[in-house]
Amino acid sequence: MRHHLRHMGSSAAEPLPETWTGRATNRMQWVLAAAGAACLALGIKLAVDGNWTTGVAALVMAVVGCVAAGLMMLYGTLAFVHVEVTVDREAVEVRCGHMGLPRRRIPLDQVVAAEFDPKVTPHEWGGWGCRWRPERGTAVVVRRGEGLVVTLGDGQTFTVTVDDAELAVRVIRDRIRRLHSGSVPLT
Repeated sequence: MRHHLRHMGSSAAEPLPETWTGRATNRMQWVLAAAGAACLALGIKLAVDGNWTTGVAALVMAVVGCVAAGLMMLYGTLAFVHVEVTVDREAVEVRCGHMGLPRRRIPLDQVVAAEFDPKVTPHEWGGWGCRWRPERGTAVVVRRGEGLVVTLGDGQTFTVTVDDAELAVRVIRDRIRRLHSGSVPLT
């Protein structure tokens, strides 16, 4: 059974879902996706209507540049318009965008701690998307706001912006506790 509980307080008596699913969305990235589509359309228009009799090299560079920039902007923005995080009995799984790529699956037996961060910002990670900073670890940032920070057994951290991250932290902590006490089978 799959549940998605909205924030209903931090009551310890509140039952935890068997599978927790949360999302975060950034609607502003649709503006960047539109700009990418415009670049792609400009590249196609240049290729079709361009004057190929003079300045062929410059025209080819313009077409390739517009098409490449448009495709990179489209993928880069559509891949990070939203993120979905699922916590089940075995792992924390993070899927980005409409295709679910990039994806990261972290087995719970590799997680040593989970923390709530009320203020994750793209600025602190160097922008939107999948990020890595040597002093901070890795992150998937699609918007500013609350996030989940998972500490792995090797000391690395993984941060993801997601709505209702406090409940996700409670679920992960409960699963880690059960895993270490031996009351949750892995299969």
